[in-house]
Amino acid sequence: MKYTQEEALQYIQENDVKFIRLAFCDLNGIQKNLSVMPCELERAFRQGISFDASNIAGFGGVNEGSLYLRPDPSTLALLPWRPMQGRVVRFFCDIIRADGQPYSCDSRALLKETLRQLRSMGITCRVGIKSEFYLFNLDEHGMPTREPLDRAGYMDVAPLDRGENVRRDICLTLEEMGMRPESSHHEHGPGQNEIDFHYSMALEAADNFVTFKWAVKTISARNGAYASFMPKPLEGESGNGMHISLFLFRDDVNLFDAGQAGDDKTAQYFVNGVLRHAEEITAALNSTINSYSRLAAENCRNIGTDTEKGRIIRLAETRGEFAGMELRSPDAACNPYLAFALVLKAGMEGITGRYESFDRKDGALPAGLDGALNAFDCEFVRTALPESMFKAYIELKRAEIKEWEKDGEGRRCFETL
Repeated sequence: MKYTQEEALQYIQENDVKFIRLAFCDLNGIQKNLSVMPCELERAFRQGISFDASNIAGFGGVNEGSLYLRPDPSTLALLPWRPMQGRVVRFFCDIIRADGQPYSCDSRALLKETLRQLRSMGITCRVGIKSEFYLFNLDEHGMPTREPLDRAGYMDVAPLDRGENVRRDICLTLEEMGMRPESSHHEHGPGQNEIDFHYSMALEAADNFVTFKWAVKTISARNGAYASFMPKPLEGESGNGMHISLFLFRDDVNLFDAGQAGDDKTAQYFVNGVLRHAEEITAALNSTINSYSRLAAENCRNIGTDTEKGRIIRLAETRGEFAGMELRSPDAACNPYLAFALVLKAGMEGITGRYESFDRKDGALPAGLDGALNAFDCEFVRTALPESMFKAYIELKRAEIKEWEKDGEGRRCFETL
């Protein structure tokens, strides 16, 4: 259910809600939050709640107290893992300045504006996500280890699969929060799992993915395990991908469905736009140094569609509800708002430019984050992003490379993702 402001206030009053989480993401896509009491919610809707943004990744240079969180009432969700007496709810928030204007480094605002531009073309986008994660044992102090929860393989069952109860609890929790998981199973790697979602509107899908990662980590911890979305947590084992399925609609016609779209080439133009800019946007889709270990090992760097092995886009169906494109290169370490926005902007350029091809025969994605950032520094991305966001993202990722060079792939990185 999508709540209005009045309905959200009424829900808080009638359901014994005592704490309200105002959630947002830093530029890396890591969820942050600020808790307020119910009596502050009306003020939050009206003018926002100030917070210290100076220590938020990608928000550097902002003075303390100069940014505000204004909750989006449609995103109200009860947190099922919190007490049922004195309940806790969460809202995703718009990040605004004191004058009410959007903050330029708010990636959620970027996606909202991108979707507005897409709608002005008469097109809406729905997004489905398949995400993989590993479950690891904890040590005697409750800290995560690199020892997988089990040694099961693809779609194995219990007792080999020790994660089935965790996946069940995750899926039931997500249903309570209004999300729609479609399927779940054990993946190829030891302790590796996958949960797939029914498609939803693009902004909702990004919100849901942030919620999904939070729920997975929380429910796993309650079951005595640690969940990691790190793209390549174990050398020699399968990596964690985040496959993004996109479906384009105009007047309820699925533009990827050959039976409905007929001679309309909009979907083809869109795919070619994404392929043409795939190299430039990789730094947003594969945003960590570790991401490129997965891409190299799993041979999913070839720019093109799925007529050849390792291509980054799969066109799995041509007719029916699930006719769409699946982008296979991203991983779950990305900021979904930034990633979706850049993919859509690339596709939109393909539509407006009527790209019959993507002008790239033997192209491949960058082999490392440094090369990806070099490609990211281009006219397309500079035009697609607010200048301050572009500069902040480059600075953030260059600093990450320097830190990695000093520290290597240590526990800090492992435990963050």
